[in-house]
Amino acid sequence: MELLLDPQAWLSFLTLTVLEVVLGIDNIIFLVILVDRLPAARRRSARYLGLGFAAITRIALLLSVVWLTRLRAPLFNWFDEDISVRDLALFGGGVLLVVQSVKEIRDMLRHKTARRETGSVRGYWLIIAQVGVVDIVFSFDTVFTAVGLSSHVEVMVAAILVSVAVMMLVSAGVGAFINRHPTIKVLALAFLVLVGVALLAESVHIEIPQGYLYFAMAFSGAVEWVNIRLRRQG
Repeated sequence: MELLLDPQAWLSFLTLTVLEVVLGIDNIIFLVILVDRLPAARRRSARYLGLGFAAITRIALLLSVVWLTRLRAPLFNWFDEDISVRDLALFGGGVLLVVQSVKEIRDMLRHKTARRETGSVRGYWLIIAQVGVVDIVFSFDTVFTAVGLSSHVEVMVAAILVSVAVMMLVSAGVGAFINRHPTIKVLALAFLVLVGVALLAESVHIEIPQGYLYFAMAFSGAVEWVNIRLRRQG
């Protein structure tokens, strides 16, 4: 009850919710592109399950923040760089994003539908698992940010749940928009390649500011929006 009457708690909640939604954009793009491989009847449940799994993994990481801190401890030294479990996870997530995105772009260029085993139960749950794995990688730093912004676990959990609910609401619209405009899908995949490269760089302690990535994507999106308007006028 005290938290409900605490203005600072509400400010932290709103800040964390916006942060989770903004930082979840890349996760939504990855989700809708993967789910597009499924039959239309299964896409909605896959989106909800994928984002639900993502919420569970984020909350679990949040409740295990002390354990997360230990993941930064060096495992071994490679070319004078200390490599930790977190670095290996970032590397694996980066490879997954780059490989999946490049394969999707290749299939688009070859005019393939890219529905590999997606009609099977195995393909369905494989997509859910991939979304969860990528979300874990994305969540490492956002969890530490959340802990820095609020000292109340209840506030952080509530922000995660609300942000995931927002992403569930917008994911279908985002997916439909991307499918209507193939060039937007290429831009989205290119963005995921950039994010994957940034994760690979971070895994070897080379920092690429996320602001650069989001600015590049926003600028490209604005140019593509102008192109879409021009094509409609033509």
